[in-house]
Amino acid sequence: MFNTPPVFSIYVMTQTLKWVKAQGGLEAMYKKNVEKANLLYDEIDRNPMFVGTAAKEDRSLMNICFVMNKGFEAKEDAFMAFAKQNGMVGIKGHRSVGGFRASTYNSCPIESVKALVACMQEFEKLNK
Repeated sequence: MFNTPPVFSIYVMTQTLKWVKAQGGLEAMYKKNVEKANLLYDEIDRNPMFVGTAAKEDRSLMNICFVMNKGFEAKEDAFMAFAKQNGMVGIKGHRSVGGFRASTYNSCPIESVKALVACMQEFEKLNK
């Protein structure tokens, strides 16, 4: 052998693949990811305060981007503060685009998505 193999990378990949298998495999992971994304996209589409930034046919299962809808733009900072108060971290969007980005990667449990949806609904009730 001419070079030392990337042992740590191989170990991490092995552990990740074991975890995926324990979750039910790729098909089960895909189904969970679709469920999480649909839950959040349904709220974005339902809630008049928010609007998605991607066309429906181009929506991501992993990084769900949204902004305040027209007429609610001034509430962006208030929603960010409200979300942080309610335990939502890491949803601030890109610094040049603004808005919000919820990452629903494989290890993100559906309970986290439900918590964000509940936060969005509560913010809507408080700001009608």
